[in-house]
Amino acid sequence: MHEIYSIRPFLAVIASLAVTPILLSARSPNVREGWTFAAGALKLGIVVSMLPAVLGGSVFSFRLAEILPGIHLAFRVDAMGLLFALVASTLWIVTSAYSIGYMRGLNEHSQSRYYCFFAVALSATIGAAFAANLVTLYMFYEILSFATYPLVTHHQDEEAKISGRKYLFFIVGGSVALVLPAMIICYIKAETLDFAPQGFLSGHVGPGLTTVLLLLFVFGMAKAALMPMHAWLPAAMVAPTPVSALLHAVAVVKVGAFSVARILTGVFGVDLLAEYGLGTLLAVLASITMLTASFIALSQDGLKRRLAFSTIAQLSYILLGVALLTPKGITGGLVHIAMHAFGKITLFFCAGAIFVATGIKNISEMKGLGRRMPITMGAFFVASLSVIGLPPGGGFISKWFLVLGALEAHELVFLVVLLISSFLNAAYFLPIAYNAFFAKPENADMDAGFQEAPAWCVAPLVATTLASLWLFFNPWPFLDLARLAVAQVTGG
Repeated sequence: MHEIYSIRPFLAVIASLAVTPILLSARSPNVREGWTFAAGALKLGIVVSMLPAVLGGSVFSFRLAEILPGIHLAFRVDAMGLLFALVASTLWIVTSAYSIGYMRGLNEHSQSRYYCFFAVALSATIGAAFAANLVTLYMFYEILSFATYPLVTHHQDEEAKISGRKYLFFIVGGSVALVLPAMIICYIKAETLDFAPQGFLSGHVGPGLTTVLLLLFVFGMAKAALMPMHAWLPAAMVAPTPVSALLHAVAVVKVGAFSVARILTGVFGVDLLAEYGLGTLLAVLASITMLTASFIALSQDGLKRRLAFSTIAQLSYILLGVALLTPKGITGGLVHIAMHAFGKITLFFCAGAIFVATGIKNISEMKGLGRRMPITMGAFFVASLSVIGLPPGGGFISKWFLVLGALEAHELVFLVVLLISSFLNAAYFLPIAYNAFFAKPENADMDAGFQEAPAWCVAPLVATTLASLWLFFNPWPFLDLARLAVAQVTGG
């Protein structure tokens, strides 16, 4: 594996952070939004510039500073990290465009603060994606927690404050109480915190301590929303819809799932987990979360709450894929980071567009809505197919690999879990689209004629819908990066 020492990983991290003073001080919305797009384009350009070399088997590295003897604030861009960074940097631009339609359409307050913390959150996300060791990952994980708190509490009412406290309690409290001690134990035992292709704990810990460390990490990384550390996620629905899209498709939850995947492969290693049978333990925990969250989603009338519980379930697909410890299973889990992101962000964009155009928040009020908002509800249907795992949505690709991974591991019980969960996905998504287009409207306003949300809301959801369709036919580069990442962590 060829290593390229370059400042590009660091530049990708700070590209959005560098414009925050301008975003805070800009008096003109056009200037503020223009700089947001400029930073987004620069970040994406830097990330994409590393793609050819990484696909060729190289990695980029950069050390910024030594924090403690032998522990550096350092970045390393391999296939797994680049896959996640590519998803985040692409969808930040789309979400920024959507934010214009949503925030202006509702005349939201404190828009400069909103865009500023959005930029900080994306810097933290890319920092986590490119982290070379546990310390760097933990630092950016926490920065993301505090950067997204003002976004979650944007409305500043009592409900937002209560939800914000719950948000910090779970994601910061969990990481401080569980992840930090686990890191200290890892350093004491292995005398390093640098991620290694086959992990660094092998030969340093026994089965009992390995099990304890695994549980500390997977529950402490509460952004992954493994039950019972999931309660923050539905509570965060008080945030504006673009923030919900950021939380549930791009940044926060995916940093959680990605961090767990990175720790499983870079700290423990596939062989150590298989030796002690810990993949099965994590797969069971993920399966419980998948099924429980899916059943809860069926009972939710609030559209954003249904999407929130769907996200909890979908994150566990990623964890289950890695926990299968097979090449196809891990590939499916990593690809699902991208496929779920494009599908779920579309669904949240649709929810926001519906609210901007009609003020509707509840599914029970959406009968006949397809007559009034055919573009939005058509996009909702296509994105639903992707999240369910049906053609022609990109989600079919990742779930197909997950199924193959379960077969490869000879774990038929997890294959059954995948199929039941996907059936439940269909049960809570497809009736929404069906009623929107074919049910008789209970509200006369539904026959008022074509009334979509502003173009800045509609264009992004159309773009992400088309991306989900495109990824079904051509999943490049995400599938290629996932396969390369699997080869790197399994030695295959």
